[in-house]
Amino acid sequence: MTRPNVPAAWPYWITLTFVPLAAMAITRGGWWIALIPLWGWVMMPVFDLILGRDLRNPDPDTPDTRLFWFRLLTWIWFPIEAVLVFGGIWYLTHVAAFPTYEKFLVMFGIGVTTGTVGIVYAHELFHKPARAERWLGDLLLAMVLYSHFRTEHLLVHHPWVGTSRDTVTARYNEGFLRFFPRVLWQGPGSAWRAERAMLARAGRSEWHPSNPFWRYIALQAAALAVAFSLGGWLGVGLFVFQAIVAVWQLELTNYVEHYGLTRRHLGGGKYEPVGPRHSWDSTHRVSNLLLINLQRHADHHLHPARRFPLLQSYSEDEVPQLPTGYPPMTAMAMVPPVWRRMMNPRVRAWRRKHYPDIDDWSAYKAGTLPMPTGAG
Repeated sequence: MTRPNVPAAWPYWITLTFVPLAAMAITRGGWWIALIPLWGWVMMPVFDLILGRDLRNPDPDTPDTRLFWFRLLTWIWFPIEAVLVFGGIWYLTHVAAFPTYEKFLVMFGIGVTTGTVGIVYAHELFHKPARAERWLGDLLLAMVLYSHFRTEHLLVHHPWVGTSRDTVTARYNEGFLRFFPRVLWQGPGSAWRAERAMLARAGRSEWHPSNPFWRYIALQAAALAVAFSLGGWLGVGLFVFQAIVAVWQLELTNYVEHYGLTRRHLGGGKYEPVGPRHSWDSTHRVSNLLLINLQRHADHHLHPARRFPLLQSYSEDEVPQLPTGYPPMTAMAMVPPVWRRMMNPRVRAWRRKHYPDIDDWSAYKAGTLPMPTGAG
């Protein structure tokens, strides 16, 4: 059967609508600040309800030559984000007459943008083999002071997703308010150990210049220096605050993507291969446009280098489906009783369907290495 052509690129450019909203928040303050979270957290889910799901699967073998406008969108975001963040810091510290708390509220909105758009684009870019794209990904991560995420994601998350070795696989019944500080504490060390192990396999010390952590540190220091040069210590405070908001957005998404989904432990530190059933998916149309198909997450784990417009959706028999897109799910994650009421029954149904032989899930909940019944 012939697969459909690649969908039009222009709907994915919806992310650029955040730019005028951010500009209005920076220059006008007041109620204009609320437009960014309202647009991303309220209107996108409303559009999802109206326009429903998109189950079309384009030809995954479409060549890059036919994807220029999709790729261009990810390439241009770094200069746009740099203008929003650093231009915003300059304006807020030199021109705006807002009270200090309002300036931080503006940067909250900017952080929603750098988290919802910037880190998602960084994720798309650092998965690609082209050096220029990986550098753009590094620059975007430096803008939110979370550069180690590239190493943690590529060397830890992808190989170990759904296991106790993966920092960002949320354990069953682990609330976000416990998950978030755990990830912030464990993530950098986990990434450092992964790079150290890779360097050791090449016969190099962890202090070797090829360790990307030196690049991460340099880029983040440069970003902080620019913030200080533009706005002094207030500028640094505004920059760090937007970074915290962006990272919070990222880790909310990480929390949702794999909550409670665990790969079978085979013994001896080995696990079953990653499959479609180890990620929560959502095929809601508009939120996938906003997040450049990040919600087709199962296919991303099966084909990490696949360009975002070519990611595939799967049937509900193959992949567990979220009841809605990421924006409402991340909001529910902030209220653990609501989240557990919504998601725990789904996790239990997933366990019964895919692992009916596992009697005791307590070790999975604790994050220790389990031995399922009958596994060898």
